[in-house]
Amino acid sequence: MKPQDAWNIAYSQLEIQLDRASFDTWLRGATFLGFDADSGVFKVGVANPYAREMLQHRLYRDVRRIMSDVWGSRVELCFEVYKPPAADSDSEELPLFRLLAKQAAAEAEPLHQKVARPARPDLPESELNPRLTFKRFVCNAANRMTYEAALAVAEHPASLYNPFLLYGGVGLGKTHLLQSVAHICRERGLRAIYIPSEVFTNDLVDAIRQKTTAMFRDKYRSADVLLVDDIQFIAGKESTQEEFFHTFNTLYTFNKQIVLASDRHPSQLHTLEDRLRSRFGGGLIMDLQPPEFETRLAILDMWAHERGLTLPRSVAETIANRARTNVRELEGIFNQIIATTQLSKRALNMDMAQGVLDGYRRPRHHVTLARVLDVTARYHGVSVSELTGPRRTQKLTQARQIGMYLAREVTQASLPQIGEAFGGRAHSTVLHSCNKIAEDLESDELLRRGVEAMQKELFTGLD
Repeated sequence: MKPQDAWNIAYSQLEIQLDRASFDTWLRGATFLGFDADSGVFKVGVANPYAREMLQHRLYRDVRRIMSDVWGSRVELCFEVYKPPAADSDSEELPLFRLLAKQAAAEAEPLHQKVARPARPDLPESELNPRLTFKRFVCNAANRMTYEAALAVAEHPASLYNPFLLYGGVGLGKTHLLQSVAHICRERGLRAIYIPSEVFTNDLVDAIRQKTTAMFRDKYRSADVLLVDDIQFIAGKESTQEEFFHTFNTLYTFNKQIVLASDRHPSQLHTLEDRLRSRFGGGLIMDLQPPEFETRLAILDMWAHERGLTLPRSVAETIANRARTNVRELEGIFNQIIATTQLSKRALNMDMAQGVLDGYRRPRHHVTLARVLDVTARYHGVSVSELTGPRRTQKLTQARQIGMYLAREVTQASLPQIGEAFGGRAHSTVLHSCNKIAEDLESDELLRRGVEAMQKELFTGLD
């Protein structure tokens, strides 16, 4: 059998055995270029570099198996980008026929190919925050592995963990790590695109409205590293999910790095399509935990050093004790104290800091102890009378402790007043409960989400 005949037979079988989308995209129009009998290599011409990469790395085994079956022995394949030479018919056709042929070709050209499309710069890429780098990320023991994984992704994109997904509560450093990865990749000359998921959605809407979807796809699918923040917000947006699914597949197929951030584990994104959840879960998933007390102190010292300030240890410890749940809250309190110091021209001492803290995060609405009791009871599935009663089951005890912690955080009631509202309990019991919940929030993700949900409900509907 001649090599050309063998290729023709194998080509026909490939069209039957491969799924239609794969065949039409990567093999349609492939051309037999030659056969090296000494090495047993069939040389095949394909339309573009993308098809060559796909056939050489992803579909190679399937094509080689069918080609070997037809040839009768094991063969190898070599794919090359090949453009058939244009036929020079000027010497064979009279001028009139050449003119008619050119007119027919022009009329057959699709309209979308005649219309000029905007260049890529019309879709600007998000700028990175120069402060969000690995050097400025203060890492605690709980987040050490997550930090090291993000650094490995930045140094070896698409070779270790792909996709790489970070998840955790608000203000824990997800955006910081994503932009840190983007900084390293750009320094190495890679095209790294960092975007919140909302920007991806807005770009898609604009592209549909302006009929520039080809440019939109070229922008995102030609990236070396795509970093998408708050990916949970594409849930429920069908067109966005559809487009991101194909973007994800294209980048993954061509071995490009994908980095995502979410507020929860992919398995908990119930309104996200199953095909996306399965892809997100196919890589490395790491979580971020709240910084412990020592880490919060280290962060405050770094901020003070950057501003050339001396932060008394007592003030730093007070701030660190107040902001226990996330770094964003810690930064807000720190900025408030520094701004007050500079504007009032007062010394940065404990008295001044305490005065700022007393007014910081004062509730915008008047939340009563009765409302705290009601929300806590409903959230835990118990009655208010059980919450304030003498029974001490594990469920009731934890509900009381959480309720006392919330009462101290969102009301202006004193410890004795909170104790009285919770069934006449001593202020020492209230203090112990608040400290215990604050400590548990640093390591218990489920507890933190529950407390955040109750805080949100406490302010819902209040003016």
